[in-house]
Amino acid sequence: MRAARLIKMVLLLQSRPSMTAAELARELEVSERTVTRDAQALSEAGVPVYADRGRAGGYRLIGGYRTRLTGLERSEAEALFLSGVPGALREMGLQDAASAARLKVSAALMPSLRDASRTASQRFHLDAPNWFKEPKTPELLPAVADAVWDDRRIVARYRRREEGEAERELEPYGLVLKAGVWYLCARVAGHGAYRVYRIDRFTAVEAADDRFERDEEFDLPGFWDERAEQFARSILRAEVVVRVSPGGVRRLPYTVDPQSARQALEAAGAPDGDGWVTLTLPVESEEVAHTQLASLGPEIEVLEPRTLRERFAADATRLAALYGVER
Repeated sequence: MRAARLIKMVLLLQSRPSMTAAELARELEVSERTVTRDAQALSEAGVPVYADRGRAGGYRLIGGYRTRLTGLERSEAEALFLSGVPGALREMGLQDAASAARLKVSAALMPSLRDASRTASQRFHLDAPNWFKEPKTPELLPAVADAVWDDRRIVARYRRREEGEAERELEPYGLVLKAGVWYLCARVAGHGAYRVYRIDRFTAVEAADDRFERDEEFDLPGFWDERAEQFARSILRAEVVVRVSPGGVRRLPYTVDPQSARQALEAAGAPDGDGWVTLTLPVESEEVAHTQLASLGPEIEVLEPRTLRERFAADATRLAALYGVER
């Protein structure tokens, strides 16, 4: 336990110019007194940990000290090589850098662990795009990715759905790859508001000479989760009332928005004598609901709105005629 903590402490100090006792204690989940004892132990073991005294002091490594990654176990080394996303790195123009980094990490590992890259890649592979969609890399993605890595402002022109093009000065905070589509999470310069932009809608990107000061409190995964949930809710502007069979209940979360389906089922009353459940379901539009719910076939009956029910009745009539079934 302590050996692992000491290795983590050395790696933390390697990654930053210096750290206070409080910062190390927080990262290592120990007390500041334990940090002091650990620093002393490392020093006695020959690791050049230096303590700067005073209010602004802290701990740092001197003499450019670096440790080899000999403390990794096989499972840790294999997990390290799983952390890359080859396709995404290639699209951002980082394939060569990632390849060089993997070679350097492999060279630093113990000989018994140097096959970790091969064993991991032969057991796990990430294929991000949706089925039956040809992924297309946005032409301006590498330029945006460079600005993200360099904390450099950009002036971007992008296509709006119905309002033509617009131009914004942005502080690019992070990139997200969702179902084969690249998004930029950025703060609008001078406004402080964070927004999400589809990279494939950018028509021009120009990097500014100056860098922006990143808000260290910004949490990219948390921000994305919140915005994704808001987006999912915002497009569900209509409602339909339906009766669903037991089989349809099981399939419904795979047909429409899963969270909306679960909430509608929880709010529904008890099943009727046939085991069917009546519920009110949020949907994007009547047109979208027609496409989604049609996949449930005879496991669902639309009650409201009347126009959607008439659509399904017309579908049933056409199907009956197609298969030669008299109604």
